[in-house]
Amino acid sequence: MFGTYCTRKASVALNDMTLTNDTPLHEFVILVDDQNNEIGVMEKQEAHEKALLHRAFSVFIFNDKRELLLQQRALTKYHSAGLWTNTCCSHPRIGEQTKDAAQRRLKEEMGIETPLLEKGTFIYKAAFDNGLTEHELDFIYTGTYNHAPIINTQEVNAYRWLSLEKVQEDIALYPDNYTVWFKIILEHYVNNL
Repeated sequence: MFGTYCTRKASVALNDMTLTNDTPLHEFVILVDDQNNEIGVMEKQEAHEKALLHRAFSVFIFNDKRELLLQQRALTKYHSAGLWTNTCCSHPRIGEQTKDAAQRRLKEEMGIETPLLEKGTFIYKAAFDNGLTEHELDFIYTGTYNHAPIINTQEVNAYRWLSLEKVQEDIALYPDNYTVWFKIILEHYVNNL
């Protein structure tokens, strides 16, 4: 694991984590401790309301020119809508391996199938203006792809390829245009990508 970063403190208690409602299983997140040990599951929205640590992943796809494929999140996302971020990010489903989930979501969001390499994990916590908080143990994956993606417009508003140097320059000028987890990864883990 690389490290832990917190953008705002919050203290919460774990309560009932049983599957008792009618939410589809893909709408649940896997709650973990800071060592990635599973401690339960919870409906995604509730986990974000309670700021509970859960498993997630961030995928970074590069082309042969070492340009990163960025996505602009759909304008209808429940947080960070319209912001630029890494190629793909999400949460594994109950019983799904994190790498398998990363490959599934990469295909669902960007129409890309390519091998992925795990580069490490980190924990971050970020509160949003809408009252939700991301508190994730985030697995970082990288891969290579040299074609235009086929974006799912329910998930992705736009895409672009940029060198890491250009991305970092743009973040320095317009930090509010980028997701918090993406900025943390580029600030602290760029040499691992």
